[in-house]
Amino acid sequence: MNNKIASDHQSPPAAMLEGFDCPAILVSADYKILATNSDYRAAFGDINLDQQPSCYQVSHGYDQPCDKSGEDCPLGAARESGHKERVLHIHQTPNGREHVDVEMLPIHDSAGELVYFVELLRPVPLASGTIKEQELVGKSQAFKHMLAKISRVSSSNATVLLLGASGTGKELAARAIHIASERSTKPMVTLECAGLTESLFESELFGHMKGAFTGAHSNKKGLVELADGGTLFLDELGDIPLPLQVKLLRLLETGTFRPVGSEEVRSSDFRLICATHRNLVELVELGEFRSDLYYRINVFPIRLPSLSERREDIPLIGTRLLLQLTDDKNVEIDQKALELLSKHDYKGNIRELRNILNRAVVLSDEGTINANIILQCLEDELQPASDDFHAIETAEKNQWPSLEENETRYLRELLQVFGGDKQRVAKVLGISLRSLYRKLAV
Repeated sequence: MNNKIASDHQSPPAAMLEGFDCPAILVSADYKILATNSDYRAAFGDINLDQQPSCYQVSHGYDQPCDKSGEDCPLGAARESGHKERVLHIHQTPNGREHVDVEMLPIHDSAGELVYFVELLRPVPLASGTIKEQELVGKSQAFKHMLAKISRVSSSNATVLLLGASGTGKELAARAIHIASERSTKPMVTLECAGLTESLFESELFGHMKGAFTGAHSNKKGLVELADGGTLFLDELGDIPLPLQVKLLRLLETGTFRPVGSEEVRSSDFRLICATHRNLVELVELGEFRSDLYYRINVFPIRLPSLSERREDIPLIGTRLLLQLTDDKNVEIDQKALELLSKHDYKGNIRELRNILNRAVVLSDEGTINANIILQCLEDELQPASDDFHAIETAEKNQWPSLEENETRYLRELLQVFGGDKQRVAKVLGISLRSLYRKLAV
């Protein structure tokens, strides 16, 4: 778009905004909204332009610019830099307060003077600043920082790596990225990678032909083929064993695969999103995760904050979870109960919060969850396991070989297969020779 207007200070035509494929408004240098496009009116409603409303009043309900109300102001930033600026804001909409990705484009006259701004507004799917149908809820800085990255990468085709502790909402984040992408009309398919054997991994990911193995009574399409045109989400990627990482790397590098029991090479066009709670850099250093696979998937990392990093969001999340847990039942939670929840340390993050609220719903007889009920639920959460339970747990663990024992046995079998050639074994494992020696020395 040309950032010049030929006739100085003339009334700009609203038609210029129709060239954008998203809600757009034209704003004067002193924050007045001069025009809107049809996408804006459909998303946010009509504005009485005769009253010359300011952008900060309409979008936020403020009586002064955003940067004087504790928020970043894209107009002020664009005025200072002279080029477009982009921020994530919570805007007033007909559906309540929603997160909106705002891009501000400065417009100059023929003399180079800054006279107008075009403000582009793109609502972030599955995200809200209030309690409503959306599943990603929050208004803390940590949450908005994460959401801004999700909004940035969604429109691209870049591979995304979601990092964060268990229970922080990585699958919801993956869904938000998919819905906001150009692939949203195609499916997002998910593979939970933890605990998969090699044969099951190949069958689930690549599919299989009838008779390929015992129990394969018919042809089965794999998730890679089902994700063609859409998104493939690999959850808990860090738990994939080394031998399976080779097969995954080959798929990502070539875009081709063969169903189990087939000689036919097939291709699939999918967008990859991965998630893990593990430290992949540390796993690479330990020789437990292939470095080439790590650099193949670590294109655009997004870290999801824990609940302890976004405590101010806990009342919002808790209220949203309560709506999900109670359906049409009229169960409320009082302010003191929410304050107690906000002070608790959640090792299990949102999953732990959901469990606590689930217990609270069962214990609430009068339709209200009060502080006493939450205290009881938190005490149950912190109650240490009994000695008898620990004894049983220890006995059960002793019946199974440790991970270290299994790894040692696997290394010995490989050495036997390759006649003691450690260089070849290290290459098969995707680790350095030094790492192999260190493992054999344990």
